[in-house]
Amino acid sequence: MSETNKTKAVQYLTFRVGEEVFALDVSQVREVLDISNITKVPRAPEFMRGVINVRGSVVPVVDLRLKFGLPRTENTVDTRIVVMELNLDDEMTVLGAMADSVHEVMELEPDQIEEPPKIGARWRTEFIKGIGKRDDQFIIILDIDRVFSSDELALVDATAEELAA
Repeated sequence: MSETNKTKAVQYLTFRVGEEVFALDVSQVREVLDISNITKVPRAPEFMRGVINVRGSVVPVVDLRLKFGLPRTENTVDTRIVVMELNLDDEMTVLGAMADSVHEVMELEPDQIEEPPKIGARWRTEFIKGIGKRDDQFIIILDIDRVFSSDELALVDATAEELAA
């Protein structure tokens, strides 16, 4: 967890993937979209569902369920695409991530966030900034810049650029 996040409250967008509630720092979220027509991309990694048009820009869309090792499911009326900005090798990358549902923007104080457990965690701890606690609920705060490797995002970017050309 960064030093700035240890001293003041931070706002997070919460969303569900499978049975878990995740959160992203709102500063990395551009917008939340209803599920729309996703254009499939040949030779893309399995977790990449395709690309969408966001105000004239080609934005790759990944399925967080597949990225996290969960089974693919059918889209529902609650399925959303969270358009976010990731920092990849000091370059900003825009990516859409499918979530089963999006809940709310919430604020967490530093004393409501703990370090991720080192053992027994279902998720890879390098993906996790911390575990937020609100009431009786745990919220996994993602370090979205680390969820995707540089190679994966380079492949996603190259595929999106091919389609845009």
